[in-house]
Amino acid sequence: MALKNTRESNYPEWYQNVITAADMAEISASPGCMVIKPWGYGIWERIQHLLDEKIKETGHENCYFPMFIPLSFFQKEADHVEGFAKEMAVVTHSRLSAVDGKLVPASPLEEPLIVRPTSETIIADSFSKWVHSYRDLPVMINQWANVVRWEMRPRLFLRTREFLWQEGHTAHASFEEAEKEAEIGLKMYEDLCVNDMAMPVIKGKKPEYDKFPGAVTTYCIEAMMQDGRSLQAGTSHFLGQNFAKSANIKFINTNNEPEFAYTTSWGVSTRLIGGLIMTHADDEGMCVPPKLAPYEVVIIPILKDKSKETEISAYAEKLKNALKDKIFGGEKIRVKLDSRPKDAVDKMWEWTRKGAPLIVEVGAKDLEKNAVMFRNRIHINQDGWKNFEGFEGFVETISDKLQVIQDEMLKRAEERLSANIVTTVKTKEEFEAYFANSNIFINGENQQNKVAFVRGKWCGDDDTLDKLKEMRLTIRCIPFDQSGTEGECLLSGKKATLDVIYARSY
Repeated sequence: MALKNTRESNYPEWYQNVITAADMAEISASPGCMVIKPWGYGIWERIQHLLDEKIKETGHENCYFPMFIPLSFFQKEADHVEGFAKEMAVVTHSRLSAVDGKLVPASPLEEPLIVRPTSETIIADSFSKWVHSYRDLPVMINQWANVVRWEMRPRLFLRTREFLWQEGHTAHASFEEAEKEAEIGLKMYEDLCVNDMAMPVIKGKKPEYDKFPGAVTTYCIEAMMQDGRSLQAGTSHFLGQNFAKSANIKFINTNNEPEFAYTTSWGVSTRLIGGLIMTHADDEGMCVPPKLAPYEVVIIPILKDKSKETEISAYAEKLKNALKDKIFGGEKIRVKLDSRPKDAVDKMWEWTRKGAPLIVEVGAKDLEKNAVMFRNRIHINQDGWKNFEGFEGFVETISDKLQVIQDEMLKRAEERLSANIVTTVKTKEEFEAYFANSNIFINGENQQNKVAFVRGKWCGDDDTLDKLKEMRLTIRCIPFDQSGTEGECLLSGKKATLDVIYARSY
């Protein structure tokens, strides 16, 4: 029962098919926007819950700032305006009036308002009011909010005009403290991606030309999707004193002298769900790691024998209650008893498409044997997809079963990443030939005409950027683990020592 399009036959359409089949989201009547449906939003709630714990554990507090930002705030920060100008949504009027039966904007605003593309400018304004002395620092806040960027080529979860995200913002008394904070932000994202999403990443920093507008340094994590393209999974920015100077965030330091604060910002968004899909989904639909699944276990009663319907329903309820008291990942297991008056086979395939980690079916035979039949989502079409086990044994080992799934999903993704980081391309000519005819491995099978990551040298010259654009490539990051060796820049042919990751990206 594979999807209409497979990963190999049409990857972009396969991606859309997964979202539709899993009932995660749909295109909205509002152009360029999406409706996030319960299963998709449930995954976002899990991401939000897990990341929010990490954020608070590192000393940050949640708050909220307005989504409307005065245009003048952006005019103070020229680099920031230039970086976001083409994406900004601008409010110029208030109220509506009826003219010849049509509603039209009525009252021009004294100053246009920008609908939040990111919050550095308005948060910096508040920081300037909160910070007066070194005793007021550090300030470490986070907000969960929506963002608007006028995307011209929207794709569900990956690029939409409105999306949901988290953005952390901090102010510090020293360069060193702020720089360390930006690294802490990146570490939280790595932890989320690897340990919760089962999505391995490469850590590094962005080249100068690709930094966040106004940043001194942008750190990032890059994940490899099943088609070999890169997805930027999270960024953390050391902003130096740039925003502090434009917003006048000044404090009296320990030498009793005025000084500008050092600030950071860092964020991830619902784009992570797109990354989750392209890391783990298969040709049958979505696969969700247990730690991110809204329900780790789904129980489907098989009610073919009407004379035992009451007993089977009670048995299913008993199983649900027994599982709910078990712990996985430090939390009680999330269980769904699907008792809708719908064909059991249809329900089983619905939850398979959604990617529920374990799908349990209980019927008259299971009731008689005090047993359960369960399906392991990641083993579909493989041995181990369908299993039988006694009631008590299943309940007692449920946490182990979920951990095995979580670990196997990470292992699969790590093996794919490792197998498709190419380090054997050493010259400009080899580089051009590789991306003209490259491939990637999906589940161990060679897929032609796909691309992977190439780790190679870059001289850093600006004139190499035109070559990147011509080849439809990007430098995803400068990895932290530099080799320190000398080689040939894969774009210019010049001598170079800097290692970078070249890839096509989303």
